[in-house]
Amino acid sequence: MNNFIDWLTNNQQILVWVGSVSIIVFILSLISLPWLVAKIPEDYFFQKKRQSTHWKTQRPLLRLLVLLGKNLLGYGLILAGILMLFLPGQGILTLVIGMLLIDYPGKFDIERRIVSTPKILNGLNWLRAKANKPPLASRAPK
Repeated sequence: MNNFIDWLTNNQQILVWVGSVSIIVFILSLISLPWLVAKIPEDYFFQKKRQSTHWKTQRPLLRLLVLLGKNLLGYGLILAGILMLFLPGQGILTLVIGMLLIDYPGKFDIERRIVSTPKILNGLNWLRAKANKPPLASRAPK
């Protein structure tokens, strides 16, 4: 334990950086979350699989660069989130944001299960109502 305390004492600059990143991530999430939730189509979570964007096939190099950047940012946030579990910061929030950014098999199914939780769906629909958007469908359209 003394080694850890000594390390923290000798590396206070790292704590300042992790704390700063935590504050920035928290502020960015407060700003971007309502905007991102408002952009979700109301029936998005009832599609069998995620639909491709048109630029995915039209601009493959741009898609590759965006995918690489998004995944690198996601893995960086996951690493920062793990550190913030032990150091000052929004560790769990940072981990969740990192997990939402990276691409992995089954991610869309996990997202659909999370959104089908009533409290989460109500929170998302509250944000959508503030943006004058229709609520996310709570079940598949008939």
